[in-house]
Amino acid sequence: MAALRPRILGPRIAPRRGAAAASRMVPDSPREPAGGVAEMHESIATLLASGGQWQQAYEHLRTALELHRADCDDPVRVPEQLRREVDRLRQEHAEAREQSLRDSLTDSYNRRYLDQRLVGLLTDQAGDPAGLAVALMDLDFFKQVNDGFGHPLGDQVLQRVVELLCAELPDGAFCARYGGEEFALVMPGLDAETAVAVCEAARARVERHPWHELAAGLRVTVSGGVAHEGRQTAGADAGHQLRCADILLYAAKQSGRNAVAYRHDGQVRLAGPAEKRRHIAQLPAPAPPTPY
Repeated sequence: MAALRPRILGPRIAPRRGAAAASRMVPDSPREPAGGVAEMHESIATLLASGGQWQQAYEHLRTALELHRADCDDPVRVPEQLRREVDRLRQEHAEAREQSLRDSLTDSYNRRYLDQRLVGLLTDQAGDPAGLAVALMDLDFFKQVNDGFGHPLGDQVLQRVVELLCAELPDGAFCARYGGEEFALVMPGLDAETAVAVCEAARARVERHPWHELAAGLRVTVSGGVAHEGRQTAGADAGHQLRCADILLYAAKQSGRNAVAYRHDGQVRLAGPAEKRRHIAQLPAPAPPTPY
């Protein structure tokens, strides 16, 4: 997403002129009560304040107050320029908020969005028998990629891995950068078996990708841990499920990497071809979340 350039409102709108001056700006504009124009100025003020443009916000609020004091039964013309300004500010505000929730390198969601969304999902999914699956996927030996091929190519690898992780995510699922070369896949409404299959398919896509096209000798794999919670309860701990996924990710790493680990009947297992490995690390289950 292209970076937003801050825009400061110039003299195109003179908020202190009041309703009479505003009505002369566009003679053909539709007539509305003065209160409608005041609400537009209030909308502009809110959007400007959210961007820290306090002086401009104050001027629009002052104009809104003057209009509210006017006779609201006397229709005034709403300047088309004012309408366009409201629409533009709303669009920029929405784009700025979306950008604040995205990782600037990979365009995946960032940790801030992950934490906020998990809390919302645990509330929304409360009582849903399908539950919620959270996976942590981490690049194997990524330091060697940066050291051997350079950080610019390492950035390209991260971007490509995100594309591969997101390629076949089901509806409602999303990918977020958890930190460094570690990414979270959040999959609401999936049973445990399906969630593991989604993550194993993502791991296989990364392994099969023609990395040599980026650089000769380059090979990239990922390891993952999938934590699934069944029927959620209101107020469930989002951090607990992330900790469960992190422990399973560690088990996948300890079991030889390039694998997806999950729990079945209390035992750590590996998905796909890695299931046949002789050594599968068995780690203790995380402590249950502290009840509130």
